[in-house]
Amino acid sequence: MSPGAAHGELFPRPRAVVAPGAVHVPNWLSVERQRELVDVCRDWARGPVPIRHTVLPGGGVMSVQTVCVGWHWQPYRYTRTAGDVNGARVADFPDWLGRLGRAALVEAYGEAAADGPGSGDPGTRMAYAPDTALVNFYEGAAKMGLHQDKDEKSDAPVVSLSIGDTCVFRFGQTENRGRPYTDVELASGDLFVFGGPSRFAYHGVPKVYPGTADPATGMKGGRLNITLRETGLT
Repeated sequence: MSPGAAHGELFPRPRAVVAPGAVHVPNWLSVERQRELVDVCRDWARGPVPIRHTVLPGGGVMSVQTVCVGWHWQPYRYTRTAGDVNGARVADFPDWLGRLGRAALVEAYGEAAADGPGSGDPGTRMAYAPDTALVNFYEGAAKMGLHQDKDEKSDAPVVSLSIGDTCVFRFGQTENRGRPYTDVELASGDLFVFGGPSRFAYHGVPKVYPGTADPATGMKGGRLNITLRETGLT
């Protein structure tokens, strides 16, 4: 049975290679696993560093709300403590989340992807060890402009998990924010991995479709996005 059929979709969505190293796997997370992730994200959102709207260096405020685990991200660096919020140390990155990230990499790239030494190229073997998670919550008209994930010292792939409302995920190229780009609908339970040639591709979320979440996941509205990364920091 295909993943889509298993989740009761009339027309199951196939997995797709959106660009070299960028793979979309629909319905990778079960509803039960999504509900577990929603619960733990709610715990993280309460602290020790609470969820917040990130303030950009120019004074702008991001419309998404973010909470971090393992390392605290603030534009445009990682720290162990949240000097821009309350000065506390962020919650530790749990081992089980690292295992989930490695399982995601295997799902996207194959069995060899998460083991042994290697670069960040999905064609080689690599020891994937994510040590931070950025959890973004999209509520109302929140969106994310096109950007690169380039504050990490590691070029290991980024693992992205979606829970809640469906969104338009815009995946571009590595040179600039212009075309060409591909718009992909990410629904609750979907996995998206980008690494190798696509690791530093511009990407963003121009739109979220309110009211599309399955209440069985524990989401009462909005979209939760969990991105796992290797910072390359010690």
